[in-house]
Amino acid sequence: MLAYGYVALGGAIGSALRFGINRWLTLLLGDALPWGTILINMGGSFIIGLFATLFEGAAGASTPLEIRQFVLVGLCGGFTTFSSFSLQTLTLLHSGEPVRAFLNIALSLALCLVAVAVGYLLPGALATMSGSAGA
Repeated sequence: MLAYGYVALGGAIGSALRFGINRWLTLLLGDALPWGTILINMGGSFIIGLFATLFEGAAGASTPLEIRQFVLVGLCGGFTTFSSFSLQTLTLLHSGEPVRAFLNIALSLALCLVAVAVGYLLPGALATMSGSAGA
């Protein structure tokens, strides 16, 4: 049960960092492209890769599981879920599974774009259906 607390705390910190850094980067770089999101995803991917490596082997064995969960699941997950996707893809590649890594990339991109499109279009479709049902 304590693990949930560590993950929640890390997630809160990661989310607050994402919010603040995104605002700062938007002010600094403008909003022609979502630079805040792009750079946060890059930074989060770097951080999760760094800590995943540090937590492996002898050094990682001495790091309490709760700390690893706090950093990898909570902090990095709150900062950007793209970092988890990046680490999982790299793990598949390092495990000699390039086809599964490619499938992870392709399916994540395609399915998430479809999901966001459906989520975006659904309210309008529901409003249209409820309007025509009352007519």
